[in-house]
Amino acid sequence: MKELLKCAILAAVEAGKAIVKIYESENFQTEFKDDSSPLTRADKAAHNIIEKYLLKTDIPILSEEGNHEGYEIRKHWERLWIVDPLDGTKEFIKRTGEFTVNIALIEDGYPIAGVVFVPVTQTLYYGDVDNGSFKIVLNSTWRQDCAVDIVKPKKLPISIQEQNFKVVASVSHLSKETENFVDILKEKYGAIDFLSIGSSLKICKIAEGSADIYPRLGPTMEWDTAAGQAIAECAGMRFINWYTKQRFNYNRAELLNNWFVVVGEKVKQRELIDLIEQFKY
Repeated sequence: MKELLKCAILAAVEAGKAIVKIYESENFQTEFKDDSSPLTRADKAAHNIIEKYLLKTDIPILSEEGNHEGYEIRKHWERLWIVDPLDGTKEFIKRTGEFTVNIALIEDGYPIAGVVFVPVTQTLYYGDVDNGSFKIVLNSTWRQDCAVDIVKPKKLPISIQEQNFKVVASVSHLSKETENFVDILKEKYGAIDFLSIGSSLKICKIAEGSADIYPRLGPTMEWDTAAGQAIAECAGMRFINWYTKQRFNYNRAELLNNWFVVVGEKVKQRELIDLIEQFKY
């Protein structure tokens, strides 16, 4: 596990170097996929770098920007990497800085390790089931360094908010359903603070204890959530399928995710189920 996590961290940081270089150049060469989602040369460059590292592990890769094997082949994979080389491409194009590199290791359908790297703030989240989750801000020289210097990482959660109940949601994909669910949260918890940010940073905010709930009542794909789920769950948080009320699982026949909710320590399991059941479609 230690060597696999190290490989994923190196891959994410090296991909981050390429992403930042393109980000600063503003030469994105943006295209659009069949689903109208944007694709830049940063997405492609990050994918190629990550693939180069992960192929050395002899573990198959499911990447947003790679070839997607059919389920008849994938269902035999006991382990796989799930990768989003650049999560938050819309935020990348808008130049908000709220985009990430996501790499997760899946075993028997569930995340056992994950890396989320935020290139603009040089912030690295990582974790595994054996040791928990951690956060570190890399040295200012990280773009020139050949190795990733992990010194004094902070174990997650860092702090649990004692003030208003805090909801985190998508800056680019705030659905009407999510707004309706937030109204239910207000009835339950009174005054709430609302934090709107992009990419898998939302999940990391739950993992570090700086937000209490992240409801995603809209479409996402497996590569959008796998690494974040690893970080959150290894920090002791819960990542719940809206419909089944169970842990999210991966490498499914259908790569499109169900709705989900990520919750921190303030929200008890029974409370969460009650909140979901109050929602009117």
